[in-house]
Order: sequence, then structure tokens, then C-alpha cells
Amino acid sequence: MLDTKPLLIAREFPSIKRQALDILQVNLGYLCNLSCTHCHVNAGPRRTELMDEATINTVLEVIKSRNVQTLDLTGGAPEMNPHFRYLVSEARKLGCEVIDRCNITILCEPGYEDLAQFLADEKVKVVASLPCYTQENVDAQRGKGVFDSSIKGLLMLNELGFGKPDSGLELDLVYNPGGAFLPPSQQQLQQDYKQRLSDDWDIEFNQLYTITNMPISRFGSMLVSKGQFNDYMQLLIDNYQAHNLDTVMCRNTISVDYQGNLYDCDFNQMLEMPIKNDGHAPRHIQDLLANDLSGNNIVVAGHCFGCTAGAGSSCGGALS
Repeated sequence: MLDTKPLLIAREFPSIKRQALDILQVNLGYLCNLSCTHCHVNAGPRRTELMDEATINTVLEVIKSRNVQTLDLTGGAPEMNPHFRYLVSEARKLGCEVIDRCNITILCEPGYEDLAQFLADEKVKVVASLPCYTQENVDAQRGKGVFDSSIKGLLMLNELGFGKPDSGLELDLVYNPGGAFLPPSQQQLQQDYKQRLSDDWDIEFNQLYTITNMPISRFGSMLVSKGQFNDYMQLLIDNYQAHNLDTVMCRNTISVDYQGNLYDCDFNQMLEMPIKNDGHAPRHIQDLLANDLSGNNIVVAGHCFGCTAGAGSSCGGALS
């Protein structure tokens, strides 16, 4: 796989500082039942990296000691970590909101038949990746048969109340562009999704998040191989909006890799660009028990233009 990191470091991006910690985004490992073309973590069925129970217990200690409001679980397929349910249950006991970034198809895999019920019982917020509402586009990005499994998973969640009014069970969907272009208007696309999914499948959901593809990992390598990397970077730079700097996710979120090392965001994690620590070894989740990182400079590079281009992009969708 082609390395885009040198190309990204060569780009200048405005300096920004970290604010108070509110969200702990934890990558439970790179194991996944899918291998999507837009995946920035290169997850797949053959990956073996998984967070161990000792590190998960430290995550729980940090949630309690730092009064973390939101635990955002990602992967890979986070549910494939054998300690996933333990972490979710214990975090919920601490009063922490838990987000599961679910690819939906995992709900249909053998051995995960009761996963949807578990998520409902724990009142987990499900953020489900569905890059389009058509079979052709979804299967092109994520593999043959993924669309059908996704629809089946969404119907399963709806039956339990996810995405339904006044159920208290939130179901949000995520759109990623199918190529080297920026997402359309989140509000307009959300209306289109709601209309099509309702008309075709009687599916309901709460919100749609539009997330810009980052020029890193699998997607970045594809751009380089097709000779599109520089054009895509220029697209991001030309659409830079300074006001998006105020609400980029790295200001109040810390990303934790499967080994417990800390990064300013999930994208920096994949580029192996750890939180600044005066040249020493990367900070570890254990360090958060005694350290407040507010005011620290955030590590930036060219890919950061992806978060500030156009309407902006974060794990919570458009910024403006």
C-alpha cells in the first residue's frame, strides 16, 4: 500500500489547541467482517489487532476519573472485540453515553444474532455506515451483498425501536462519498435518505452524517495509484473554511488505539502521528488518569483540510 504520510506532512495547516476532554474515541481493533474501499483504518477479516482487557479496564478508569461524557467505539467492527459487551455495560453503569460505530452487516453474522438486542438493552447510540441508499453504490464501495445485509440489519434495529420517535434509541446513518469529491449538503441528503429508505423499505432513522473521505490509508493509496492525490488535496484546500476550526472534533476528543496510545484524532492514529509529548514516547491512556491535556497543540498535517473543507467534517457529520 502506498504511503501518503510524507505528502500530507508537507502541507501547512493552521495551528489549533485542545480544549477540555469530552469524548473518548476508542478503536477496539482492526478486525472487521468487511474491507471497504473508503476505510481509513484498512480494517478487514484478516486483521488480528484487538484491544486487550487490561487496556479496556484502564479506559473505564479514565471515564470515571475524568468524568468523560461520551465513549465512542470504533474499529474495524468494534463488536468483534471479545470484550466489547463488557466495556459497553461497564461504561453505561458509569452513566457514560456509548456510541457504537456499527457497519450494520455485523448484526447478521453468525454468533452476533443477539447483538441488536444487547445494544437496545444498554441504550447504545448506533451510528451505522450506509454510504448510499442504492444497492449498486453500496456494493461497489463495500462488497457484493453488503447492501442487502445492511437493509436487513436496519430493519432489525427498527423492530427494536432504534430510529423510532420517542423510543430513546438513536440510530444515525453515515454517508461517505464514493470517490474523490466532497459530500453534498448534509441536510438535503438526509431528506433524500429518509424519503428513499422509507418508500423502499419502511426504514426510519434519526440523523444522517456526511463525512469527507480522508486522503490516507486505503483511500489515499487509491488516489495516488490513479494519479488523483494532488487534485483531491487541492480540492480540500480550495474549499477550506476557517470557521470550521472552531468545531473540529480534535478539540474535545481523544483517539485511543487498540494498544492504548493516544492521538488527536482517528486519522492521526492511522498516520502514526501521536499526541505531542515533547519528543518522548506516545502518551498512553494510563496518562489521562493524572494529566489534563487542555491547551496542548494539536498535531496537524494536510489531511486536516478534509475536516475543514466546505461544510466541514467530523465523526458527528458536517460542522456547518
